[in-house]
Amino acid sequence: MKLEFREAQTPYLSGSQAARRWTEEWASNELFCPSCGAKSLTGYENNRPVADLFCQNCPEQFELKSSKKPFGSKIVDGAYSTMSERLASTTNPNLFLLNYDLERRAVTNLMVVPKQFFTLSIVERRPPLSPTARRAGWIGCNILLGKIPATGRIEIIRNGAIQPRERVVQQWKRTLFLRDGTANSRGWLLEVLGCLERLGSDEFSIEDAYGFAPHLQGIFPKNRHVREKIRQQLQRLRDNGLLEFIARGRYRLIRS
Repeated sequence: MKLEFREAQTPYLSGSQAARRWTEEWASNELFCPSCGAKSLTGYENNRPVADLFCQNCPEQFELKSSKKPFGSKIVDGAYSTMSERLASTTNPNLFLLNYDLERRAVTNLMVVPKQFFTLSIVERRPPLSPTARRAGWIGCNILLGKIPATGRIEIIRNGAIQPRERVVQQWKRTLFLRDGTANSRGWLLEVLGCLERLGSDEFSIEDAYGFAPHLQGIFPKNRHVREKIRQQLQRLRDNGLLEFIARGRYRLIRS
């Protein structure tokens, strides 16, 4: 995989337009699909509202966001209504987050967030645009990257170093079980997983997990059995290989 953009690419007058063209063509020419491992990504027609790239070898779709600066805890996205509709459908794309060096015209970092990690809890509704704005009343949204568990942020390129393709595909497959079930059940599982990753130690007790009960109660106010729900999520994470049971009431988080 070459990290440099093609020299033959013709920049637009706008720097952002040029960068978008470079990164999309780079992904189509150089990047492999993190789902199947095939080098079979291609771009959709311009201005498609849902995704930028799709794999010709498997049914995965991808949205590509690129920036010359590191991504922060929030990523500006499009219309909140469109995002909500996408999250409720089966066509919601996965998300590539790409950083590039403008002087070298090369990719420096790239991660992918699989679509199963997208729930409404990680989407922030922005205030409507003011009445004097050109699109008065329009409501956008932010993706709260900081709320996505580390398990759902799969690195493909880290500081210019390309990660092994087999490792990326293996990490992708670890969490496919999250696509099963309802959005609410997936939300519970992701919230509990995120809490466990913040404990600071891979080994923890069930009492440590119960310590997040007030936080989870705030997220799911209608649930009156939070501790029972936490135990249920620990069991699901263990059954799917993300947790290991090591002793009575004690667990170990299995990182990729």
